[in-house]
Amino acid sequence: MSSSARRGSIARPSRRHCAHDPDPPGRPPLSGGARADRRLAGLSGLALPPPTHNNYLSVEELAAPHIAFWIAGAAGEALGCVALARSDGYGEVKSLWVEPAARGRGLGEALMAALETEARAQGLPWLRLETGDTLEAAHRLYARCGFAICGPFGTYREGPHSVFMEKRL
Repeated sequence: MSSSARRGSIARPSRRHCAHDPDPPGRPPLSGGARADRRLAGLSGLALPPPTHNNYLSVEELAAPHIAFWIAGAAGEALGCVALARSDGYGEVKSLWVEPAARGRGLGEALMAALETEARAQGLPWLRLETGDTLEAAHRLYARCGFAICGPFGTYREGPHSVFMEKRL
């Protein structure tokens, strides 16, 4: 594996198209339930909060105009993703995911850096996120990226499975 493949690359696609999207031209990014089902099947062994407490975006929601989406890849394969949802007065980090086999390569940090660069370019004063209480590796990543624990924001409510974090830009 080359050093660039080991590090991965971050592609900033246009609003609705992903650089490493294997779908043919003309189809929306992340279309096709089969790919979403494969991604969700990979979650089965993880310590995730109960389904009623998951706040992830659907494939359709990720294609909304106020969402910016990045994919990290190597050797033409998508290895991770993250989304920035623009809200009133802040940006929300959504859908951060790195394939288990690709973890430890710095892709999470690279995705977060790309997201933060875009948030700054948009003049957003804050980045905020909600994550599951059992996702300890994610908590450590967000802390390394400068996020600190905060209270609920937007439409979120305090709950037993949510951890809220924010970072001033």
